[in-house]
Amino acid sequence: MNFLVIEGNIGAGKTTLAQMISNDYNAQLVKEEFAENPFLESFYANQSAHAFTLEMSFLAERYSQLMNELQNKDMFKDFVVADYYFMKSLIFAGVTLTDVEYQLYRKFFNLIYSRLPKPDLYVYLHKGSDQLLENIAKRGRGYEQAISKQYLDQISNSYFQYFKQQSEFPVVIVDTSNIDFVENQKNYLQLCEVIFQSSYNSGITRVIL
Repeated sequence: MNFLVIEGNIGAGKTTLAQMISNDYNAQLVKEEFAENPFLESFYANQSAHAFTLEMSFLAERYSQLMNELQNKDMFKDFVVADYYFMKSLIFAGVTLTDVEYQLYRKFFNLIYSRLPKPDLYVYLHKGSDQLLENIAKRGRGYEQAISKQYLDQISNSYFQYFKQQSEFPVVIVDTSNIDFVENQKNYLQLCEVIFQSSYNSGITRVIL
């Protein structure tokens, strides 16, 4: 495996898991630089007014970062692990944009998506929206505190709709609602075992831990 993606809804723990795997398995970490986006705080304050600007800026940033990281791999690392994939842009845009905005956005997306390398395995960490809200509250980012359960439900539903249509690379959906892979080493190792065994699979695999 050369390129592993860890995805999930807001607060699912994808960045934490990607960082842990990077440390323990000698992987080059690609971490989304969302905190530097100048439109993010304005978006959470008024989504309809700032959604298109935010999504277009993320589209450019994600493409630039992924292309740079994947074309300039660290030769001393065994593989690349990222806490997002480019398709995230289309999934979130489908929730935040109006129909007219989304159709325009998708034209830009389609122009550049085909140029990106595809992951060898795409892992989606699933948690219920109530658990996600608890995690969001714990990490205390001020601009995230207004995120609603309805918004998280919409994002989750969009991911699952995408998985039904996706056939470009293997996907493993892991329900982590009943484990704590951050505080519990046994849970973490169990999750890693599922991930690395799934690298030999094809299609979509669902796992409940």
